[in-house]
This record gives sequence, C-alpha cells and structure tokens, in this order.
Amino acid sequence: MLERYTTAFRALRFAQPEERILEVILENPQTLNAADAEMHRDLAAVWRAVDEDPDVAVVLVRGANGVFSSGGSFDLIEEMIEDYDVLVRVWKEARDLVYNVINCSKPIVAAIEGVAVGAGLAVALLADISVAGKRARLLDGHTRLGVAAGDHAAIIWPLLVGMAKAKYHLLLNEPVFGEDGERMGLVSLAVEDDAVYATALDIARRLAAGSPTAIRWTKYALNNWLRVAGPIFDTSLALEFLGFRGPDVREGLASLREKRRPRFEPKAPL
Repeated sequence: MLERYTTAFRALRFAQPEERILEVILENPQTLNAADAEMHRDLAAVWRAVDEDPDVAVVLVRGANGVFSSGGSFDLIEEMIEDYDVLVRVWKEARDLVYNVINCSKPIVAAIEGVAVGAGLAVALLADISVAGKRARLLDGHTRLGVAAGDHAAIIWPLLVGMAKAKYHLLLNEPVFGEDGERMGLVSLAVEDDAVYATALDIARRLAAGSPTAIRWTKYALNNWLRVAGPIFDTSLALEFLGFRGPDVREGLASLREKRRPRFEPKAPL
C-alpha cells in the first residue's frame, strides 16, 4: 500500500502503523516541516487518493520530529509574490486542500505537536478529530504576513470557537496553546505533549474498528456545515491571494526573514 503513496506524493512521508491505518507525515526538518511547493501540491491532492483507496480506513496526519508544520515556506511565498502563474497555481491548491479534506470519506485524525501554522494548521483543524499537545502552539499567521486570513480560517474557526474568539485570534494573530484550544473547542483533545501520538493512534485504531458506513456517513453529514460555509471560504481565499499582489505581504515576508516587527503602511486602498 505504501509504495503507491510514496511514488505519487514524494514530498510527504507515509507509514502504516497498523492494518488499514495510513499515516501522512509532513517532514521538512530544515524549516520545521514548512510546506514548500512540492509539499503544498501533495497536501492538496493526497486526500483524493485516500478517499478512493479500499485499503485505508482512517488517516493519522502528523509532523515529523515533534513539530506539526511552520506553514508555507518563505521561498514559496516569495514565488507567489513575484510570479502570477505560481500564485494562481497555489490558489487552486489551497482551495483543493480544504475541500479535499472536507470531502474525503475516510476519517482523519491529527496529532498536533510543536507548532502548527498556515497550511499545516488547515489540515490539523479540518481533521475530524484533533489531538494537540498541551504546549502545542497553533497560529494562523496570515495577518502577520500581511494577507487576509483565507486558507481554512473563515470556514472553520467561527464554527469551532465562535465569532468573537475567531476575530480575536485571527485579526491579532494571537496564538492558541493546545490546552487552551481544547477549552475553547478549537481542538478535540489536549493531552500531555509526550502522549499526543499514542492518543491519536488509539483514536485511529478505534475508528478503524468501527462501522465504515456509519462513521463515513456521519462525517459526510456533519461536514455539510462546512459545505454551507463554502462561499465564505471562497471569498476569504480570494482576498488572501489578492493580498499577494499588494505591498503589505512584501513587508510582512521581509520582516519574518529579518526577525523583526513589520512596518505596514498605515493607509489601505479601501
């Protein structure tokens, strides 16, 4: 089973801890598992393959080396700023990533350790069951970069934590630690940091042993809440990618590379 995934999705790593459980592993150790162009493409597409695979009952998604993902790589962001064709390609991938996770019939369990930002956080929070370490740090990251919180945020945060908390954390780019995330409803469970993987695997094991039709059809029905919010997500993603053509994202990226506070222009063209 693993060979067809490793061949088709070379930017991701895969494992099979038990029969009918597939692990999707984000691994890019030089950048805290940031999603470069290849990983972003594979993260968007792998869920369709999982959906059609009769040998997979449940997916466990995690990052390698105790970190989930630090988001999109700086190199990919720079390419999006400078190259319109790259921007359009990544926009489509970002759209597909969210909808493919939502529409994947197999239940997805996320094991969230370390930091989870941007595209990595999108997968983590859109998973059907999310297990976070108490000290895991969840951060949307978009407004700090100088673009709208598109990606997954508008479709899932208000549903999970309510509009007031969603606006607080998304507008201010305020991080959420795993323990607080469970209290707010942002993640399903928060456990001790060294117990994240074992807890997530046990949940995956229980899902794999359950009724496939009952679990998959329950997921399908519940995810209609997210499908109803599709136009909200589409708008947020379009506004995010419009921002990649403006000045703020250039300053945001420069400040992140230089590890300093951004100096955004005080006037906006609105």
